[in-house]
Amino acid sequence: MKILKIYEQKLRFKNYSNRTIDTYLCYLEKFLIDENITDPYQIRLSQIKNYLENKVYSSNSQQNQVIGSLKLFAKYILNKKEVHLDKIERPKKQKNLPKIIDSAYLISIINSIENLKHKSIIMLAYSCALRVSEVINLKIKDIDSKRMIIHIKNAKGRKDRIVKLSPEVLKTLRLYFKQHRPEDYLFNGQFSLQYSASSCNAIVKKYLGSQYHFHLLRHSSLTDMHENNVDIATLSKIAGHNSIKTTMIYTHVSNKVIQNTYSPI
Repeated sequence: MKILKIYEQKLRFKNYSNRTIDTYLCYLEKFLIDENITDPYQIRLSQIKNYLENKVYSSNSQQNQVIGSLKLFAKYILNKKEVHLDKIERPKKQKNLPKIIDSAYLISIINSIENLKHKSIIMLAYSCALRVSEVINLKIKDIDSKRMIIHIKNAKGRKDRIVKLSPEVLKTLRLYFKQHRPEDYLFNGQFSLQYSASSCNAIVKKYLGSQYHFHLLRHSSLTDMHENNVDIATLSKIAGHNSIKTTMIYTHVSNKVIQNTYSPI
């Protein structure tokens, strides 16, 4: 559909990530098909609102993505003002605490992994609290062994940041590099320059257990840092959060900090 191409061009001009663009295009296309739209420019906000309120969603996350897609479509293509878009409400956020993996268990598993590539990926993600996208987008030139830092570029929210490179991680990465000789990206796929997110998740499940997924390495890392007295402002910077409020959740998830608090009795 021509309208999808126009919407894609607008999102790219606004510097949205490829992942967000693909997701929003998918949900816009589904809306146009479900509603049997013949002229997208004649769509009314009431029609979008009715569609969103009657749609069955698999999760709050999916609901937010569908709403985001159609809100931006209304804003950029239909030229609706923000005051009109306020009628389309987002769901309340679920206040679930992030799960974490026990640090002793994690370290013991990492030490037992013989495959250097798999070991490096899990070790790096856990040590630096990286998202899976940040791991697979990491380039060899982003590793600064002289200053012992890693440059995380164009991460979530199109932001750059730096994280600490530990001597133990550097040692493992050097062994991995000598064995695999990656090109450009630090972790190459079997048939491409970049390793895939699905492969990263498969590695976590293989070594840690089917109940775990890659993002738990990040949650566990940030929780461990908090338990070891890294202040919230620094933790927020390491995590690359837009708001310190996002980082504050790790003050509620740490069992060690709770156990060490003062009791009046």
